[in-house]
Amino acid sequence: MNDAVITTERDGWTEICLNRPDKLNAFNDDMHKLLANSMQSAAHDSSVRAVLLTGSGRGFCAGQDLSDRDPRKMEQPPDLSKTLTSSYNPLVRLIRSMDKPVICAVNGVAAGAGANIALACDIVLASDKAKFIQSFAKVGLVPDAGGSWHLTHLLGTARAKALALTAEPLTAQKAEEWGLIWKCIPADVLMNEARQLAERFASGPTVGLAKTKHAIHAAESSTLDAQLDLEAEFQYECGRSSDYAEGVTAFLDKRDPVFTGQHE
Repeated sequence: MNDAVITTERDGWTEICLNRPDKLNAFNDDMHKLLANSMQSAAHDSSVRAVLLTGSGRGFCAGQDLSDRDPRKMEQPPDLSKTLTSSYNPLVRLIRSMDKPVICAVNGVAAGAGANIALACDIVLASDKAKFIQSFAKVGLVPDAGGSWHLTHLLGTARAKALALTAEPLTAQKAEEWGLIWKCIPADVLMNEARQLAERFASGPTVGLAKTKHAIHAAESSTLDAQLDLEAEFQYECGRSSDYAEGVTAFLDKRDPVFTGQHE
């Protein structure tokens, strides 16, 4: 049985754990396929209202496993774009487009594409022992899996270039200070806090959360006028959801709302 990715169904949410701890959860072909399947299943299951992605052992993900790409054992140079177009890029697009929050709990080192998969998630919590490393420069590559985009948008050109060109590790504390992630959390409470957040989202107003996520994504390249129109469109759709009706009713009744995550 291949357990390179462990998927656990919770009450209204799914926990997905990268599980090749002896390799710092580096990606091989099997892990790519298993993670894609788990993410696709969570994305299309209406009973899943939040996703939590993490890693087993002492690392989150060391990026691509290079053990099967030894140039001394290859007859010709590899087509690295193939792995991106078939695996990493669809995964990043799925995380970004998913109509539910995706949380990443970075439990240890996140390097290369592993770091950038984490940055594609909606909320990133990291252990105070974690580090983010854009390790591509060490092997003559460019940041991929959305890395060049996320670094530039989240940190600005100067810091993006420095991290990418030097491949220097960035501590979780500094990542929080710079706004690359949301929170740096003591290692012994990381998973507890991440799971509590997933539970909170799983019982929240799913339609409104999804529209909020997509509105913020759109704002990254939108004008104010276009964003005002989009907000009006999204607010129309949210106003027709059962969660909006429940939220207002609960507010007026001075009780806690019971959201179902349904559109109407």
